[in-house]
Amino acid sequence: MSSNKIVLEKIRLNKFIALCGVCSRRDADRYIEQGRVCVNGKVVAQPAPLVDGSEIITVDGEPIQEVSEVKVWTFYKPAGLVTTHKDEQDRLTVFDYLKEEGLQERVISVGRLDLNSEGLLLLTNNGEFARFAESPQTMWKRVYRVRVFGDIANLDIEELKQGITIDGVNYREVEVEPEKDFAHTGQNAWLRVVLTEGKNREIRKIMEYFGLQVNRLIRIQYGPYTLDNLKIGEWKQVSVES
Repeated sequence: MSSNKIVLEKIRLNKFIALCGVCSRRDADRYIEQGRVCVNGKVVAQPAPLVDGSEIITVDGEPIQEVSEVKVWTFYKPAGLVTTHKDEQDRLTVFDYLKEEGLQERVISVGRLDLNSEGLLLLTNNGEFARFAESPQTMWKRVYRVRVFGDIANLDIEELKQGITIDGVNYREVEVEPEKDFAHTGQNAWLRVVLTEGKNREIRKIMEYFGLQVNRLIRIQYGPYTLDNLKIGEWKQVSVES
């Protein structure tokens, strides 16, 4: 990251604790309920406050300290893995898989990929880096290859460039470019989709809005990071970029 830090928006306390690598969000909620978390010397009461990291936050009396050496990994997430530390349905998580594959450091993900999505998932040991990379202010582009079924002539590419509102949710500018003949209809087609934020199931909801069904979604780039030559299920440590 650049030494000139951006001002980050406040986030939920449980998310901040998880980003610092202390525990999962669910465990952080339990610690808060048990009175084990203090912010600026005061035991946190519900509802928990929003924080930005400038506060003194302690768990069981110990200050949260983010690791000094920032490390980043790229991982080709297979479809079928859940991007969470614990899953209520006992499905295999990204972090269970990585541990089995030899990544022993505790890492957190930069954003998420849903169960049926695959491709580039950034991992880091540092909560500040994760917040920086996820922040809409950073404007890191997320690039996807998306296979859809339906008539892609229904896509309004110009409307998407201006931003779109679907079911009351505002989506920023979305770049969409067909990889094959735009006039080709009624079959599977590959699209290149570029986002600058990653709202929940954003691409799937946008495609559904235009009558298209996503049947494969692969993230190939996140900011300066790419899949490079990774194969499905592989991971590697990479240099920290900004």
